[in-house]
Amino acid sequence: MKDVIFSIFAVMTILPCFWVAFSSNIVHATFSLFFTLFGIAGLYVLLGADFLAVVQVIIYIGGILVLIIFGVMMVHRAKLASGSIRLPGRLFAALFAEILLIALLASVHKAEWPLRAVPGDPQPTTEAIGDLLLGKYLVPFEVASILLLAALVGAVLIVRTSVKGA
Repeated sequence: MKDVIFSIFAVMTILPCFWVAFSSNIVHATFSLFFTLFGIAGLYVLLGADFLAVVQVIIYIGGILVLIIFGVMMVHRAKLASGSIRLPGRLFAALFAEILLIALLASVHKAEWPLRAVPGDPQPTTEAIGDLLLGKYLVPFEVASILLLAALVGAVLIVRTSVKGA
């Protein structure tokens, strides 16, 4: 059953990638990116990395994709420029990707993989990460949050002064 679920998430991750790469409509590419990122979150869940899966959904799907969609809506331009990448550039990129794929497959095939006992079911990680963030690493966590807050306030002040000056 896990193999079937893994296959579904793998297909849900890989197939929309091609649509993202080859679509001339940026809205369609954005929605395809949604399925790709959701498939990656599902793979994280299968690996037992539940914290990463939640972060994937909140930050990438919830934040970045909404930002891209709002950006497209603000610009009012749903089509990418046709012919933005010339044919020689595409051929070079395809040749480079093929050479890289062959090198990666050859290195995976020739590598000696150590055999170990089959690991058990993955255990949740969220509780351990929460204990570390609010225990051992509380001070660095709070310093990072204050630094991010200062950067946010600084960015707002820069934009505000540039809008008033324009």
